[in-house]
Amino acid sequence: MAQADRTERTTGPSWDTSAGPSSAHRPAGFLGLRHWGRDARGSGPWRRGLLIALLALLTAVLLAFHAELPNSTGNLGSLLETFLPWLGLAVPVLLVPALLRRSATALLALLLPTVLWANLFGGLLTDKSGGKGDWTVVSHNVAAANTDVPDTIRGLIASDAQIVALQELAGRQLHAYESGLAGAYPYHTVEGTVGLWSKYPIGEVSPVDLKMGWTRAFRAQVTTPQGPVAVYVAHLPSVRLKAEGGFTVNQRDVSAQALGDAIQGEPLKKVLLLGDLNGTMNDRSLAPVTSQMRSAQGAAGDGFGFSWPAAFPMARIDQIMSKGGLEPVDSRTLPRDGSDHLAVAAAYRYN
Repeated sequence: MAQADRTERTTGPSWDTSAGPSSAHRPAGFLGLRHWGRDARGSGPWRRGLLIALLALLTAVLLAFHAELPNSTGNLGSLLETFLPWLGLAVPVLLVPALLRRSATALLALLLPTVLWANLFGGLLTDKSGGKGDWTVVSHNVAAANTDVPDTIRGLIASDAQIVALQELAGRQLHAYESGLAGAYPYHTVEGTVGLWSKYPIGEVSPVDLKMGWTRAFRAQVTTPQGPVAVYVAHLPSVRLKAEGGFTVNQRDVSAQALGDAIQGEPLKKVLLLGDLNGTMNDRSLAPVTSQMRSAQGAAGDGFGFSWPAAFPMARIDQIMSKGGLEPVDSRTLPRDGSDHLAVAAAYRYN
């Protein structure tokens, strides 16, 4: 027994090393990559998660070729482009099962929509503000069913804007806006359900025919410190998402063409467009307007600037656009009020 004890102390305990180092001493590696071998069914990391990879590639295709998705069936192209930034949520949603499945193929495929989304929208995540501007404009769909008109009026005055455009002015509420804004804005004009309030003189007001049968847009000449500016105020027709008809935008598209034609024929060099266009800058159907004007949010905003619905904004359908040397230096949304839209504001600098 003593001889055996001496032998054990000399040679140390016996270990079976045929299976390599004990798992207790193996490094786990990043994300547990030592477990990324074959699973119980014999599939390796490059063969697992093929469905996840396919969904990632489909997301990439929609991001890269959204303009090719036809509008012939339910206006699917315009519907996708209205909410296009939200397609990026597919990346984190697919990332979770890709990691759980330990799929190298899915992770590699997810790089493609990530890069494409960053290329399309990454610039909106940076602050492009150029500092305080010299004059500010606001556009707001105040909603015919506004639940707190006095609060909306207070918010508009607090914005300290020099020019304010309002849409969806209901007859019973119009007097409240006219009386409530009169002290801050000595000049104003209303055509149909849209109006313009200004600290600068307004002249040469004329309706713009949106092919709707009633007035929801007009053009006014405003004399600013930069000289005369043609200000267009517009509220394009609403769109609907219906089970039987898809994304119904036909009347909106007809009106967008009419508005684009009016702006294209504008004799003044400096032009502002303020209004609820019921569409985003990505929507191809608004190209008659967006192709010739610059979005304040895209040029000087910080973030996406979603304006609708106010309770949980998902799209920027309220726009401030310009052309002819009007360069925005800031763009933002205003705090929520009694409307189902958020007001949008942009600041410009004298040049």
